[in-house]
Amino acid sequence: MTGDQTFVDYYSILQVNQNCDEEILEYAYRHLAKMYHPDHTGGKDATRFNEVINAYRILRNSDQRAVYDVLYARNIRVGSSNFLSCNDVKIDEEAALNDADAHTKILMFLYERRRENAQDAGVVAYHIQDMLKCSDEHFEFHRWYLKEKGFITITEQGTLAITIQGVDHTISMSRAKKAEKLLIAQSTNFQD
Repeated sequence: MTGDQTFVDYYSILQVNQNCDEEILEYAYRHLAKMYHPDHTGGKDATRFNEVINAYRILRNSDQRAVYDVLYARNIRVGSSNFLSCNDVKIDEEAALNDADAHTKILMFLYERRRENAQDAGVVAYHIQDMLKCSDEHFEFHRWYLKEKGFITITEQGTLAITIQGVDHTISMSRAKKAEKLLIAQSTNFQD
């Protein structure tokens, strides 16, 4: 950045605090790049998309970020950020537990479907979402998580099906649940 250029607040563009870590920085980048991607917006936000890419390119490189932080300190009043830092983020533990239950239900449902009809194990996503009674956003999160873990796949027909890893995980969960019940029963008998 030369002296004749106007200062650009990259932290503001990515909507993060100056002290954010690499994980928060990458999350913000991915979220905003997806939001402003020309394919997603019909080309309306190409300028904003390019700003997000440029900001991330500078801030993800530790050397470039250090140089930029000096410029940032000269141009921005320290502590004036309106964005969340990683210390401000609170995790809703109940939501995480509910998500884990939803993942288990999805896997058990797809496991049973695979056992009943091994050659055509795919299920239309809508049926699973309806079974869970969850919003489109929450279902997309569940589908993304299970797919990234390798537990489910999207078939050629566009349906969801459990993978070998998903079957193994489901069996492992079932064994753990059975062992837990056995321990509870044994402790109850021991107390009597």
